[in-house]
Amino acid sequence: MEVFEIEGGKRLKGRIAVSGLKNAATPIIAATLLTKEPCVLKNIPRIEDVFRMLEILESMGATIQWQGRSTVMIDARAIDPKKIDQEKVKRLRSSIFLLGALAGRFGKFHLRQPGGCVIGARPVETHIDALTKLGVKIASDEKGYAVDARGRHAGDIVLKEFSVTATENAMLLAATLSDTTQIKISACEPHVEDLGHFLEKMGAQIEGLGTHTLRITGKKQLSGAIYTIIPDHNEAATFLILGAATGSEITVVNAREEHLDIVLEKLEEFGVRFTVKKNEITIHPAKKLRAVSKIDTRTYPGIPTETQALFGMLATQAEGETLIFETLYEGRFNYIPELQKMGAKATILNPHQAIISGRTPLKGTIIKSFDLRAGATLIIAALVARGKTIIEDIYQVDRGYERIEERLQKIGAAIRRVDL
Repeated sequence: MEVFEIEGGKRLKGRIAVSGLKNAATPIIAATLLTKEPCVLKNIPRIEDVFRMLEILESMGATIQWQGRSTVMIDARAIDPKKIDQEKVKRLRSSIFLLGALAGRFGKFHLRQPGGCVIGARPVETHIDALTKLGVKIASDEKGYAVDARGRHAGDIVLKEFSVTATENAMLLAATLSDTTQIKISACEPHVEDLGHFLEKMGAQIEGLGTHTLRITGKKQLSGAIYTIIPDHNEAATFLILGAATGSEITVVNAREEHLDIVLEKLEEFGVRFTVKKNEITIHPAKKLRAVSKIDTRTYPGIPTETQALFGMLATQAEGETLIFETLYEGRFNYIPELQKMGAKATILNPHQAIISGRTPLKGTIIKSFDLRAGATLIIAALVARGKTIIEDIYQVDRGYERIEERLQKIGAAIRRVDL
């Protein structure tokens, strides 16, 4: 078992770069299944979720070739869904994108129920309903989904909720349908736009990217494409909040201000100072952090649920009480008991609301990462705390942050990966 061993209480300083967006990389990797021509993806983050997604493609017969540290070539011309590694499918939440991708190219296939972070119920009814409206028959049982896409056709979809992954699944299928598909109540997160731009490069015509209504005119034979993944705004938010919580001056490189509007707005409410230049944001030490009345997660462009725990951690270092209102998932508060072990004053009111009181000093101890964003949050807490902290289950962090300890070491963090 690997753990992070962290000595906290130190000021950090320097420049730290943001990797490619995880939430864009996995659906775009799935999109390469829509063509028999090679695709080259650049700025791919070297993280566990990406590696597992590529392994699933390889299990079906795709050729995967790394052409540098962050560039990968995918050739899926000879894939066979019958050969898919179902064990890997059921361990990876991002494998949900195979529903739309494989339905766009094959008639019948079977897919296990995808896994992922334990952050609450993540139903797939919206996915199934959307694909059904495009002529796909999906029968579910305890083993997963039996999919019959032989009757697929363009159509109009009204999603049951603002689901990012359901929007993307519908986009994947619609890109292969020669008539026009309209998707209403669609998500408009940066990674949804990024997938759309990749599908356009492959030959699909898409109107409405960045809005809640998409019109997609697909193409039966999509072409290969060369594409660069956008920077990860959630990772950028992590490093910005790291600087704010530790009172450090950190410059976050490859941070796009337009993807971080509400995050920066909330940081200002906390009393955080920063300067913005082209594709980089510098956090400056604040004399005092002040609590904000409420952090409530919303669909984009609201506060991302991925940053809720990070803001919860920041609230422990701000004077006053902050209400955390997690509107999307009922399991996102699993980091709070770990912060309490470190001395944080926090009360979970119900599965969606918690109150955090600050400012409280934190002390090092042994804590555990239960999901990806909680893991990043606990790293920040450990860097704030006095003394040594051991973080267990760091695989969760590796799922979304590329060798985070090496990047943090370069800005002065006393963090190391230890194999137990």
